[in-house]
Amino acid sequence: MERFEGVANTLFVPLVARIAISKEFPEYFVDEKALELERYLPDNAARGSSQYTNMASVARYYNMDQMVSAFAGAHERCNVVYLGAGLETAYDRLSDRLPGVRWYEVDLPEVIEARRTVFGTREREVTIPDDMFDMGWVREVDATLPTLLVVSGVFQYFHEEQVMGFIRSCGKAFPKAEMILDATSTSGLKFTNWFIKRTGNASALMYFGVDDAEALAKKCGAELLEERTFFPDALRMLGKRLSLVTRVSMRVAESKRQALILRLRLSA
Repeated sequence: MERFEGVANTLFVPLVARIAISKEFPEYFVDEKALELERYLPDNAARGSSQYTNMASVARYYNMDQMVSAFAGAHERCNVVYLGAGLETAYDRLSDRLPGVRWYEVDLPEVIEARRTVFGTREREVTIPDDMFDMGWVREVDATLPTLLVVSGVFQYFHEEQVMGFIRSCGKAFPKAEMILDATSTSGLKFTNWFIKRTGNASALMYFGVDDAEALAKKCGAELLEERTFFPDALRMLGKRLSLVTRVSMRVAESKRQALILRLRLSA
C-alpha cells in the first residue's frame, strides 16, 4: 500500500487518527477494526499528526456515525454509500445494529483492491472500483431504495464547480437520496493545507471551502436538513483531558465554524 501517490497517500491519515483516539479516548470513540489495521500502516504514517488533527478527523466520524444511524433507523431497508471510502470502517462500527442497511464503498481501483485485501468479502457489503465523479457506480446501487450518500474528507480536494455538478448528478440518479458531507471554511482550509504539507502530501492540497451552508445547498439544488460543527460533544466529554493546545484549537474552530458536517436532501 506504500505505492499510493498524491491524494491516495491521505488514505492513512484518518486511519492513524482513529487508531490514536481509540487508544487515548475510548470513552469518546473506539474503532476496534481500525486498531486491527494498525499493522498495515507504513512506518511514517503518523508523521505530522497531533492530538488536535487526530481529534478533528475522528470528530467527523463520531458525528457522521450518529447521522447514518438516524437515517437507517428511519427506514426498514436502505442503502448507505461511502464515496471515496478509503479504509473507512463504518461497516464494522455500525452494521451489527443496522440490519436493514446495504453498505457500499466506492473508490479508485487501487484503493478497492487494498480494501478487498484487508477486509475480504462481507455480508451486505459491496465494494465498487470506480472514480466517484464518473458516476458509473450508480448502476450498482438500487436507486428505488432510500439512499444515504456519505462523502467524508473528499470534496475539499476538488474545485467548487466539480463538487456542485457532482451533487446535482447524484440528485438525478437517486430520487430518494440524502447526502452527508464534511466541509471546511475558507479560513480553515489555510490551516488544513499547512498540516497536509507537514505530512508530506503537498500534491493533495485542498481547494473547496464552505462559508455559507444554505448558499451551498441552493447552488446544487438541494435542501439543507442539518448543519453541525465538529466538537461540542468532544469538548463536553473530554474537557481538560485534552491538551491545552487541542482545546484552544477546537474552541477556535467552533467559534469560527471552521469545520462543519452538512446533511442535504438531494433533488432531481
